[in-house]
Amino acid sequence: MSILKEAWSLLLPPKCCVCGKLADTKERLPFNLPGDLELCFDCMSQIVPEDRSRRWILCLSNPYIGDPIPSMPLYMPFRYEGFFKKAVASIKFGGNRELASFLGAVLGNIAKEDYVNSNLIIPIPLSQKRLEERGYNQAQIIAHAASEVLGIPCVDDALIRTRDTLRQSDLKEDDSRAGNISGAFKLNPSWDIKGARIIIVDDVATTGHTLHEAAELLMREGAAFVAGMVLCGNRYVKNADPF
Repeated sequence: MSILKEAWSLLLPPKCCVCGKLADTKERLPFNLPGDLELCFDCMSQIVPEDRSRRWILCLSNPYIGDPIPSMPLYMPFRYEGFFKKAVASIKFGGNRELASFLGAVLGNIAKEDYVNSNLIIPIPLSQKRLEERGYNQAQIIAHAASEVLGIPCVDDALIRTRDTLRQSDLKEDDSRAGNISGAFKLNPSWDIKGARIIIVDDVATTGHTLHEAAELLMREGAAFVAGMVLCGNRYVKNADPF
């Protein structure tokens, strides 16, 4: 660290990018943080995954008769509460790409311990309007960081968002969420995914409709298997036996 940077840090001590408290020294933290990312010990201590038996659930919170992929699994190691709720807000609305990359690497390391594997990782795309507003796709950043750890290729352009949709989190009814996302994706004609085993990645899962809609399309286009993987979610009760 330069003398100027040391002096500046004494005058204005770095603050945690998630909760705003004074950040801890890198030596005290349980993870290595990239670049200029600053977190406090309290926030880092909340990065604790669910028990292994609770990390796999069915993608849809409310399965329905006639579902073409009723057993689609979803890997979700963290709860959308406390640190992760604030972290997702910081990533989506605070421009914190570095935090997204760090948490994507954390996701990748936990998934690697659980032997999560596939041929391809595909992030859920944003609409052009949302992408222009935010400047980046947080699911893409998370997916790339996880793919680097897992050693699985990540492709950004396989899925295309065909239209802007309302935020799923703004819709309360399950039927409304399903209708909102219906037909919102198409496959890039440059890609042939026949026979591929694919993991689609997003930041947060609630009812699972976004991931499920993308998976239905990929299966129709010839994928052999599709699973979802997210950083966190608010589904704490298992709806199926472990996969």
